[in-house]
Amino acid sequence: MNSVPGVDHPAEQSEADIRLTSANVSVSARVEVVHEGVISVRPSAGDFVGPVVAPGDVVEVYWITPDGHRALPAEVLGVETGAAARWRLTITGPAEHSQRRDTVRGRFTVPVTADVAGVELTGETMDLSEGGTRASFEGFGLAPEAGTRISVVVALDDGPLRAAGEVVRLQTRGSRWTVSITFQQIEEKDQDRIRRRVFQALREERARLAD
Repeated sequence: MNSVPGVDHPAEQSEADIRLTSANVSVSARVEVVHEGVISVRPSAGDFVGPVVAPGDVVEVYWITPDGHRALPAEVLGVETGAAARWRLTITGPAEHSQRRDTVRGRFTVPVTADVAGVELTGETMDLSEGGTRASFEGFGLAPEAGTRISVVVALDDGPLRAAGEVVRLQTRGSRWTVSITFQQIEEKDQDRIRRRVFQALREERARLAD
């Protein structure tokens, strides 16, 4: 059966988001190979913290196209861990247009500050979407646990973006904290600003790959 890259499945060497439906965990990944209904992806090293997925898990694959966002259902066939982690996913249904814009993230670095129970953390984003951000902070005080309320200010080019959120997970490496944050309250106009910045980041990444 013929399939169209970018329409029926994400194109090889493109970016996609893999969402574990049972746990609402989303991981950025590079699509390496698509062959006979099987997608091989390499998850972001920053996102891959512990055993995120296992064979048999049901996932959703999201990617961006010039016409919007698309998604398809899949099941995890195999997981290779280590320095170069890879996941093999088998497609279980047709791709469809998706309204879930918050799953598509742009990888770029801008300054960010976070307030956790009156303690201000400073750092920089690792990626950003309408749904949240993953950021690296200089650790200070007690590390926030999953579920901790947090307020963040992201320094975008067109001005600071303020949002209330919640810590999803945290990883410590020496004095640095990598914190995944989901936004709980964010203005519609700020969602538009994030979308513009994400599209810019994706265009810049495609340009780098084309060089």
